[in-house]
Amino acid sequence: MILIFIIAFISLVGLIILHELGHFISAKIFGVKVEEFGLGYPPRLFKKRIGETIYSLNLLPFGGFVKIYGQEESIEDARSFSERPFWQKAIIILAGVISFWIITIILLSIVMAIGAPTVVEDEENQGLVNPKVQIVAVVSGSPAEEAGLKIGDTIVNFDKVKEVQEFSQARKGQEITLTIQRGREVFDVSLVSPMGVGLARTALKSYPWHQAVLNGILATGQLTWLIIRSWGMVFSSLFQGQGMPAGVEIGGPVRIFELFIDVGSLGASYFLQFIAFISISLALINVLPIPALDGGWLLFLIIGRLRKKPLDQKIVQNVTAVFFFVLVALMIFITIKDIMRIF
Repeated sequence: MILIFIIAFISLVGLIILHELGHFISAKIFGVKVEEFGLGYPPRLFKKRIGETIYSLNLLPFGGFVKIYGQEESIEDARSFSERPFWQKAIIILAGVISFWIITIILLSIVMAIGAPTVVEDEENQGLVNPKVQIVAVVSGSPAEEAGLKIGDTIVNFDKVKEVQEFSQARKGQEITLTIQRGREVFDVSLVSPMGVGLARTALKSYPWHQAVLNGILATGQLTWLIIRSWGMVFSSLFQGQGMPAGVEIGGPVRIFELFIDVGSLGASYFLQFIAFISISLALINVLPIPALDGGWLLFLIIGRLRKKPLDQKIVQNVTAVFFFVLVALMIFITIKDIMRIF
């Protein structure tokens, strides 16, 4: 568990660094000065100047940042962000988000090459190795959680998701017994139906390297669309006053580490796929048109382009600061909530 925790920590830090490197490298390519490259958010714990850039380690572990000369205020200087043409500014802003998709393509290409547990349809049978029905989500407080079922558990004696659903539905309100495989361990679990789990039919698939890259690209697109669609369902449910859909929970860094530990015990393919999922999720969050995120900076840039003059920098700074503190406060609240849930 300790090893998985360390690898998970390195993976998340790596995602943050690669994201910020996207901004850093693109700014350097266009000759824009980078004042600071920070991991975490201030107050600073450590800093070191290398060349013209300060590299810092900061107290609040909720991401990272690159401070680009002239992004937050208009500066008449050849190396200022504010003096660059619109398309260069847009690329610098979006480079961090794009890096998440590049990382995901690489990760999923590796997974496709080494052999990936891939979600397949009930009707698909050709070329599959060891098709099985696995638990991919466990609802908090559900009979499944009380019975000790975990993400990645295989429900033995069922080959299709529909079969499990029909079996469970026919015994609604009754106690059922399932045979579960977890790693090399096989055991029976008794619980009341409905169980409160998300199910998927999976099978092992591997591809030659040239096909693995193509499938990695396609899988990245599919994963992106899946996350967007799931977010749409959540927001639709909330706007209709139905609350959070069953099985959906909001978690911060603590919850992510818990999931890393659960998934890490299932093997390298599962672990890499989960990192890919986190990477795409971070990309989509960052591209949202919310001030203090990359999407917010892009929104300000587009508005200035449409107005044919930049927005007032003081207004931009104040709005960004407000949203930044709101986002940090929200993350702290979610983290505290996750810690309280554990203890």
